[in-house]
Order: sequence, then structure tokens, then C-alpha cells
Amino acid sequence: MNLLKEAQQVIKHNIRDYGMYIALFIIMVTFTILTDGLFMSSRNISNLLDASGYIAVLAVGVMLVIVIRHIDLSIGFLAGFLGAIAAILLLNGVSVFLVIPIVLVLGVLAGSATGFLVAKVGIPAFVATLAGWLIYRGAILLVTEKSGTINVDDEAFNAIGNGYIPSIAQVGGLHLLSLLIGATGIILYIFSAINNRKNKIKYNFDVVSKPMFIIQLTFVSAIIAYFTWLLAGYNGISWTVVIILLVVIVYHFVTTKTVIGRHIYAVGSNPEAAHLSGISVSKITFLVFGSMGMLSGLSGILFTARLQSATTTAGTLFELDAIAAAFVGGVSAAGGVGKVTGAVIGAVVMATLTNGMNLMGVGIAPQYMIRGGVLALAVIFDVMTRRQRA
Repeated sequence: MNLLKEAQQVIKHNIRDYGMYIALFIIMVTFTILTDGLFMSSRNISNLLDASGYIAVLAVGVMLVIVIRHIDLSIGFLAGFLGAIAAILLLNGVSVFLVIPIVLVLGVLAGSATGFLVAKVGIPAFVATLAGWLIYRGAILLVTEKSGTINVDDEAFNAIGNGYIPSIAQVGGLHLLSLLIGATGIILYIFSAINNRKNKIKYNFDVVSKPMFIIQLTFVSAIIAYFTWLLAGYNGISWTVVIILLVVIVYHFVTTKTVIGRHIYAVGSNPEAAHLSGISVSKITFLVFGSMGMLSGLSGILFTARLQSATTTAGTLFELDAIAAAFVGGVSAAGGVGKVTGAVIGAVVMATLTNGMNLMGVGIAPQYMIRGGVLALAVIFDVMTRRQRA
């Protein structure tokens, strides 16, 4: 009974962090029941994660932009344009190992240009990125005007969006390397959680009881194991999922363990106070937009590789999907609050809604309305939790 009360208190005090996971669980269970189990099949989960990859990458970047109280509307067509550049370079015989860094560097330059306009010139981010939206939209039309579609035949590049990690062997029909990666992930999670708990105890921070902590470790480990088992039952873990995991690991480390990360949240919480404490607000703004540009390039690569082509419509509504994913994932419209893991979970939530409704044969019009309703609920939830804390 004490454990139950403690669990209720933990959820209540961390509702902002746990809310999205609870929502994702409810959505998945609902669609699994309504589709007679088809939704949770190995093939569908694998396709769902791959389909959400390019938006998840964008959501991580735009989450940081919103954290520092700005917005970026240009990221969708920037991703589409950079994906087209990648296709053109590959078509002209440039090695895929050169194409990827070139596209990422171009993304950094594009994002830095936006950051310069916002941080140095003082143009509102909405206006500066709207200008970028128009420029990159025109650029996509310009580079694809001859055929409308640029096909990509490079197998190594296309594997980024459609390929899977190699299999060492099959164990009971399961992808062995994927199982090993999942097991490694569980070990690293447990080690990290124990280490964090020790540090909190060392500095006299509140922690949950040991039985509750063990329950948390067991629950999260079971979820990781289950989804690893699902993916291993199809073709294993895809390269898209690997890329998402790498982005999450790098950005989670930067935002939680580095000085730059602390400065980003300080600027988002109170730019004036951050400036007075010696933090360069313009430098942080410049850095965050540059990072956003790089992730736009990576998103463009993932999307182009998945379609195996670049089209005139690439990037359409990407920015809105990414912004929606960030808000569903718990980023605050007031700035200063947001997590990398939350942004990715938000992208998975939105992809799950689309995937589940497609399996049920729901029309496109109701889909847009339902997704819009979910976004509105996420923002309402943000406003209510901020009022409670105030």
C-alpha cells in the first residue's frame, strides 16, 4: 500500500515527464485492441519507427529552439532542399561518405545564417525563418524543375532510410545483433540510473525508496526488452533507429551534462538574468540555430534515403509535425523547459496516431483534426502544469 501511495506521488510530482509516456501507452493499447493486434506486430512497429525518424530528428532541434523562446519555420523545406542536394551530388558520382558531411555542413551554415539574423541583426525568429521557408521552398523547385523527381540509386545511401543492421546469426528466428544491442541498452540504462541515484543521495537530493527504484528499473528494462524483441522478430534494428538513438544520446548528454546545456536552459528560463550572469545570449542563440540547421540536413538525408528520391514536395509540413512533436513531448511554450527524450517520444506519439488511424481506415480529414486536438491538449496541459507550479 505504501508503494502504491509513493507511486502516485512520484507520478503526480513528475506528471510533465511521465504524461507523454502514459499517453503513448494508452494510444498503443487502444490501437492494438481496435486492430486485433495488428498494430503491435513486429513489421508495423519497425515501419512506424522508421517513418517517424526524420520528424524525430527535427523535433530534437526545434525543441531546443523553443526552449530558448524562438521558433523555426524554415526547417521543413530546408530539410527537403538539403535532401535534394544530397540526391544531386550522388547522381553526379560523389561518394556517399562525402555527401553526408557536405549536407550536414550546409545545414549548419544555413542554420547559422538564421541565427545571425535573429541574434545579431535582431530580426524576430518568426520573420527570419518565414523568409527561409520561402527561400528554401523556391530552392527545392529550382533544383528539381527539370524532372520533378531525382531518383537515388546508391544502395549505401538508401540503406540509411530502408536498411537494417547486419545479423550475426538468427536465434529462434530473432535477429541476434539486435538482441545484443537491446541487452546493452538495458545494462547502460541500469548503470546510469544507479549512478544518478548515488549522486543525488550524495548531495542530499530527494530520491524514491529502494523498492520503488527497483520497480522503475524493472519496468523500463521490460519495455526496452519488449520492443527489442519486436524489432528482432522482423529484420532487426534499422539504421534509422540507430541514427535516432545516436542523436538522442549526443543531445541528451549535451543538454544535461555540459555547460552549454545549462546555458541553453538558463537563456530559455530568463534571457535577461542569463545575460547579467555573464552568459552570451546571442552566442547561445547562434549555436542552437546552427544545430537546428545540421539536424535539418540529417532529416533531409533520412527522408530522401527512405523515398530513394528527392521530390518537389519534400519538406512540406515537416516543420509543423516537428513543432507538434516537441509540444506533445513536453516542451514549454514559455521557454526553459523541454527534454530531448520527450521530443522523440512526441514524434513517436504523432506517428503512432497516424499509423494506427491508417490501419483502421480513418480518412485523412479526421486524422488532421484528431492530431490537431492532441496538439491542443498538449499545450493546455503545459499551461495547467505551469499554473499549478506558480
